[in-house]
Amino acid sequence: MTIVIGLISGTSVDGIDAALVDIRGKESDLQVELLAAATYPYPKELRARILAVCGGAAISVAELAELDDAVAEQFALAALAIKGDRSVELIGSHGQTVYHRPPCPGNIEHLGYSLQIARGAVLARITGITTVNNFRAADIAAGGQGAPLVSKIDACLLTHSRLNRCVQNIGGIGNVTYLPSASSQGQTIIGWDTGPGNVLIDMAVQQLSNGKQTYDKDGTLAASGTPCKALVEKWMQHPFFHQPPPKSTGRELFGFSFLQQCLADANSYYLSDADTLATLTELTAVSIVHSYRNFLPQMPDEVLLCGGGSRNLYLKQRLQALLAPVQVRTTDEAGLNADFKEAIAFAVLAYWRILGIPGNLPQVTAARYPVLLGDVHVGV
Repeated sequence: MTIVIGLISGTSVDGIDAALVDIRGKESDLQVELLAAATYPYPKELRARILAVCGGAAISVAELAELDDAVAEQFALAALAIKGDRSVELIGSHGQTVYHRPPCPGNIEHLGYSLQIARGAVLARITGITTVNNFRAADIAAGGQGAPLVSKIDACLLTHSRLNRCVQNIGGIGNVTYLPSASSQGQTIIGWDTGPGNVLIDMAVQQLSNGKQTYDKDGTLAASGTPCKALVEKWMQHPFFHQPPPKSTGRELFGFSFLQQCLADANSYYLSDADTLATLTELTAVSIVHSYRNFLPQMPDEVLLCGGGSRNLYLKQRLQALLAPVQVRTTDEAGLNADFKEAIAFAVLAYWRILGIPGNLPQVTAARYPVLLGDVHVGV
């Protein structure tokens, strides 16, 4: 038994998800028990600075270093808060992604680049707990996308004996892992980023509400509107949706600039705010379903949702309608907490790093071979 803290702040920059996890076994016998979990919001000024950098704001190296340390301090405080008086052996911290550039297809010299801030050395120093971070770098060095990195954990914890499953995370960006049943012959695990998850919806809510709201709780606002099919079809012409996997993306493609074009398009169709949010939500649903129909070997028997978007009831309803007769559930129903699955995953990746077990799946990330993921910073 090893007690590990997993930490992540996703593309939505909502706050730091912290999971305290009891981990046993290795791979095929991996077991996790979630002991405690919480989300710790960023201070408003710090969140604004992070979002500005994610949006392409110019920043000096000195300012980036200061931001890196400030975010690391918040991660350390989250770790100490979730730890309480328990004895913890390890921290796995994904940090905060502020830039992600996938590798250029066909150009071996153009490796991907991905930057996560929240220095592992600072976490180890403040908490006194050995910390593993910078998980994407080794996969990228091996020619991979550096994302998604949760597919191997999905395979170990969520593969079903009879059912073919898709595990669909809907954070700021969406990603999927296709898990053929344990009884399947000749099928392999695959995964990729599906496109925007909550990121465009959240940004639109903030802009349309003049900052009074940060997200569409339960999808209530979108549910009161009507999606514009013509606009969804137009937005689905974006090349990313038609690029075969492996692939990954982020705010660099589906961020502020993309949203402004969407809002301009919505205005040209005289859409209400509710209709605009319904249309952006429909884009997320349609892009996920389009991805399945075009890139899976076959449609799954069921889809397990996780991440913040799994709590968006309207989005879940739209996915169920578009995917019928495939059943849409959440990972909660399969025994894995849907809200904190990503934080749990990075606890496992840190655990595997210390055990010397590779954490990536090359067929998912396009890395040339399996590699150990993460840099180790010994707590003192």
